[in-house]
Amino acid sequence: MSLEKILIVEDNEVIRRALELQLQRRHFEVIGVSTLDIAQDYLGKDNWDLVFVDVRLPDGEGTEILRILQNRSVKPLVVMMTGHASIESAVACMRDGAFDYLIKPFSSDQIDITLKKAQEFTQLIKVNRYLSQGDPSEATGSELLGRSPAMQALRDLIRKVARTQATVLVQGESGTGQELVSRAIYRESSRANGPFIKVNCAAIPENLIESEFFGHEKGSFTGALTKREGRFELAHGGTILLDEISEVAPHVQAKLLRVLQERELERVGGNRLIRVDVRVIATTNRNLEESVARKEFRQDLYFRLNVVPIAVPPLRERREDITFLAEQFMQRLARKHGVRVNGISASCQAALMAHDWPGNVRELQNVIERAVILCPDGGELSETHLGFQPASATVPVAVPSPAQSRSGVVTPVTDSPVPSSPPQGMAPPSPVGHGPIVPLDQLEKQAILQAVDACGGNRTQAARLLGISVRTMRNKLREYGVAPGGADAGSDDGDVAADEGVAV
Repeated sequence: MSLEKILIVEDNEVIRRALELQLQRRHFEVIGVSTLDIAQDYLGKDNWDLVFVDVRLPDGEGTEILRILQNRSVKPLVVMMTGHASIESAVACMRDGAFDYLIKPFSSDQIDITLKKAQEFTQLIKVNRYLSQGDPSEATGSELLGRSPAMQALRDLIRKVARTQATVLVQGESGTGQELVSRAIYRESSRANGPFIKVNCAAIPENLIESEFFGHEKGSFTGALTKREGRFELAHGGTILLDEISEVAPHVQAKLLRVLQERELERVGGNRLIRVDVRVIATTNRNLEESVARKEFRQDLYFRLNVVPIAVPPLRERREDITFLAEQFMQRLARKHGVRVNGISASCQAALMAHDWPGNVRELQNVIERAVILCPDGGELSETHLGFQPASATVPVAVPSPAQSRSGVVTPVTDSPVPSSPPQGMAPPSPVGHGPIVPLDQLEKQAILQAVDACGGNRTQAARLLGISVRTMRNKLREYGVAPGGADAGSDDGDVAADEGVAV
């Protein structure tokens, strides 16, 4: 709701009281006063959304309020009321900043029409102010590109879902274009003329996200100097995008569930229910079912969001789009940077097709932008312009033997950086593109255990070899359930002191 607090300045008690009752029945907070002097006192103490003012008051002209409000950065809409209408008076009031001009006696329908116009105008101003701040993270291009069957099926699903009012959960790997899918749903929906408000849940500090979502009242916390509408209120009549919804804190998830179920909220520090009419689209690059299983995400909120799930395919599953996307990005980015590029060479296309694209379309766009910048003017994009790292040979690593560790001498070993057999229960890591991919935490565990084994159990030497602190090494071994042992067993104090540069 855009309007909340309304001030009535009218010396006729019958008209003032009737207007107060009509507005209160519509759940506005209303104060009625009879003189210009009292009105100025109220205007100085608080912020008002709408003011009804009689042109003629016992202690002056109601138009004086227009002049008082002219220099304020945040000012209410003013509706002038008069029983002695004239064209000159109406023109003068509108010129001085009045929002509307009512002639007494007016009906309740006229008041409703004025309120509707004022609410729509206020909502428009607030949304435009929010959108004018811009979002530097917006990607270039706004359409879903691709000719593969997977992308055609995705576009068909978007068109079907957009016609409804259902909540949508867009899931996909980072860089696949979840936000573009969300914007496409918004543009093809019946809410396309309403606001589209994006909330990046991962970018907002945990202590502020509740205020960002639901707004706050003046004085509700330190620094809350004025009332503020939240993103859900700004999205009233339109669509809200909850980007990276998996990052929302558990205590906010409960309040978010209420908004999705009841379409109503309370501002931080407030006690009044505010009704909102919004369509919710949420995106995530995580598997929310796994997050629910780990108790990191509420199951009831997941069910509420997952009304219509949309899975965005990763680029490696639609490789027929890679060359097409590369050409589109090349043309756009060449214009952006003022570079003449004469196509993409065959070797470059082959390298693009062979790459696994863990960063998906966003990675491809960045790679092509780098290639366009490095390409000679008028030349073709070549494989060397892509910046892909060549597969490197095994680099000899100095691995000490237990005797060498105790003497402080380290001899380079050129045949193998680690023992040929991994610790019991650990599978050796597979090269990229060959065999199963080992999770990062398992690779880390394997590297630490192999380093300790190679150093004969000397944790200090193993930590130095891996480039980590002894404290980190000790904590990791404790996490893996490895009992202290080896050449430096029982020397934790010395390890920590050596790590922190303290003499023992």
